[in-house]
Amino acid sequence: MNKHQRQGREPADQTTLPDDIGEELSRITTEVIDVSDAPPIAPPAPLSPDEVRTILMSLLLTMFLAALDQTIVATALPTIGRQFNDVSNLSWVITAYLLASTAVAPVFGTLSDIYGRRVMITVSLVLFTVGSILCAVAPNMPVLIVARGLQGLGGGGIMPVVQTVISDVVSPRERGRYQAYFSGVWMAAGLMGPVLGGVFAEHLHWSMIFWINVPLAIGALFLLLPKMGKIPVFHRRRKVDWLGGVLLMASAVVVMLVLSWGGNRYAWLSPAIMAMIGASVALAFAFVWHGRNADEPFLPLPLMGGTVVPYAMVAGGCALGAITGLTVHLPLYYEVVYHLTASEAGLALIPLAAISTCGAAIAGRTMARAKHYKRVAIAGTSAAAIFGAVLTVTTLPLWALLVVLSLFALGLGTTFPVSVVSLQNSVARAQIGTVTGAMNFFRSLMSSFTVAAFSAILLMALGAGISLGEHRGPANAIPVADMITAFHYVFGAATALLACAAVCIILMEERPLAGPSTPAEMAE
Repeated sequence: MNKHQRQGREPADQTTLPDDIGEELSRITTEVIDVSDAPPIAPPAPLSPDEVRTILMSLLLTMFLAALDQTIVATALPTIGRQFNDVSNLSWVITAYLLASTAVAPVFGTLSDIYGRRVMITVSLVLFTVGSILCAVAPNMPVLIVARGLQGLGGGGIMPVVQTVISDVVSPRERGRYQAYFSGVWMAAGLMGPVLGGVFAEHLHWSMIFWINVPLAIGALFLLLPKMGKIPVFHRRRKVDWLGGVLLMASAVVVMLVLSWGGNRYAWLSPAIMAMIGASVALAFAFVWHGRNADEPFLPLPLMGGTVVPYAMVAGGCALGAITGLTVHLPLYYEVVYHLTASEAGLALIPLAAISTCGAAIAGRTMARAKHYKRVAIAGTSAAAIFGAVLTVTTLPLWALLVVLSLFALGLGTTFPVSVVSLQNSVARAQIGTVTGAMNFFRSLMSSFTVAAFSAILLMALGAGISLGEHRGPANAIPVADMITAFHYVFGAATALLACAAVCIILMEERPLAGPSTPAEMAE
């Protein structure tokens, strides 16, 4: 507003005042009048413990939906392939979900910072439910694959938005113990998914693995939406950088295709893989260039720097990659070396999955009480690296292997709550959704990379003539000594990942957590 415009609004009695004071009074009066026209906005009432508990239960149910659909489909794939008379495209039933969910994780996280958590969790659940219904009624394999991609869009949005809602409801000091509950949900989904998928496919119908999502999603919305109005609002409306989001998603999809096809459908040095790697690098450079020049970029690059965010992301990604890679490949080791059946090999994975949840619970409770909350994760990741080194250099009987894997998982699990809470605690409240989506995006890429890397290690050690996806036929003919040697390299790679996680936790800045003071802090 220029001087002439301001003078036109000055009251008549203001001529007795000096010009600068009169102009300032006029400006203040005008602003007060303009603001008084807007209706007052009352802050939401604090959430009661019962309301927090209801929200957490609905969030756990929502997260369980997304986690379950990553595991429940695998055991039903043979039945689906027989019904549609199409086995060659079965892998796309899983790949389409993973591609979509990985690509949209940062998108939904950022949009929740722009449009709010209630809108984006509703959109995620609706997409997931619609995708599930289309999967259940799919008449052929192409429709099923497209529907799985739509379901993946919803599932990829659920994870970062749920973690962001937790940050709005619970203070960072108390948030760690709730992260352990989510780790438990992932463990339950990982154990129940294959069992439910097999039961539905064998005794009912394979479509039940998708129909079961509908009442669960409706129940989650019924529990969650009435309480969302009371959650504090931290989002900020701004222009959406759609070009940046498209560049990021396109780069992620190409990278995921490289990790899925490399060494399987195409050789790693084949022209197709090399061209895709070049395309992903070009898209990534385009995304960075655009982010540096856009007024409000989709993913602010400075947000990914600092003394907390990059270290927390790498630590969590390395830990999740290690446990995912071992979970995928250990059944082969159990079957060949210890002569377990497929079901027995699945049961032998329980220590790795279940005990990591105990580690997360220990770290979460420690964060609520201790001032130096990093120490539990430093000790845990260092111990996990030591136990991984034991597996690398020795060959143990089955009972001893399960004990060492349990201790390995216990230390590994401490990384998850510390990395997530530290990351969210280091940014402004209006950016928590963005940074949480970026974290989930990086973790998904790291998990896919680790699975591909462990497969490449086994193929190099055992020879390219085996099929790691099918633990039958050529795999059973591998000498036990060769399999033991090959898995020593795999355990060594997992050890390196945990050592990297430990270094990142050590280097990460330990900022005070907002929330109730610990006894040590009160004493100081």
